[in-house]
Amino acid sequence: MAPTDLDIPLLRRRLSGRLLGCQVLYHDSLDSTMDEARRLAEQGEPEGTVVISEEQTSGRGRFHRSWITPRGQNLNLSVLLRPTLAQLPYVNMASTMAVCRAVQDLTGLAPAIKWPNDVRVNGRKLAGILIETAVEGAELTRAIVGIGLNVNFDPAQYPEIASFATSMSRETGQSIDRTPVLQIV
Repeated sequence: MAPTDLDIPLLRRRLSGRLLGCQVLYHDSLDSTMDEARRLAEQGEPEGTVVISEEQTSGRGRFHRSWITPRGQNLNLSVLLRPTLAQLPYVNMASTMAVCRAVQDLTGLAPAIKWPNDVRVNGRKLAGILIETAVEGAELTRAIVGIGLNVNFDPAQYPEIASFATSMSRETGQSIDRTPVLQIV
């Protein structure tokens, strides 16, 4: 699907008035949505701000592993949260389960979680969740949740991940409109 399948104005209307998505910032290309969300957090942007990019030139997963994000095929986003320390352990769990639910609801696939941060279908990685936090003194000031979800991506084009990655379109055999996926993730 072309990048135009991501309907940001519709997403903004649907998320209007909600904490998550109170502000949706869309970019054609970023080094990393995580880095942009961190910069915005440091400037005082509100909790619930979502940063989306069609392409990431330096997307990353755990242990700074590269996350391949070809333009207009996947969902690359980060969400700024300001949880308490007591809430923090639940952030990863809720994020990972939300991705699983979205995939299942939209495709009928049966995703599985490989804790702490992978969503898999048929034993292959479909999505990764990355959480970065900042603490000042004893206070948690932010948690940024990054989600990389392979939607219309063909991992066979990338030999370094072809044996263990998949996408929603690869598993269903059809192109997937990314806007409904983004609305429920």
